[in-house]
Amino acid sequence: MFVSEAYAQAAGAAPGGTDMLASFLPLVLIFVVFWFLMIRPQQKRMKEHRALVASLKKNDKVVTNGGIMGVVTKAVDGENEVEVEIAANVRVRVLRTAVSEVVNRTLPAKGAKADAKAEAKTVETKNGANDA
Repeated sequence: MFVSEAYAQAAGAAPGGTDMLASFLPLVLIFVVFWFLMIRPQQKRMKEHRALVASLKKNDKVVTNGGIMGVVTKAVDGENEVEVEIAANVRVRVLRTAVSEVVNRTLPAKGAKADAKAEAKTVETKNGANDA
């Protein structure tokens, strides 16, 4: 008795794709919301972290994932690790990916030389003024 009623209800349904589209629409909307709220920002952070890790250089002050602060003493391009000095004469090798952030960046090599020359000139000028 119940079987015949079930077949009768199924036969009365109109064939069409609108019911299927309406049932998948909420799933598609949920995926779109997750994409913009979770997946896309995470991909952006990963891209920024990869750029940060790739641009590590000597004398950068860094913080590792473990919370250890130190100064990069050796960073060779193409290598997967950097050497970080965490205390006087205490150096550890750390994976580049373990560096969570750079506290302050050093100046580029050309800028550093120019600043050193300018600072030396000001020191000489001050010393010359004091001698006279």
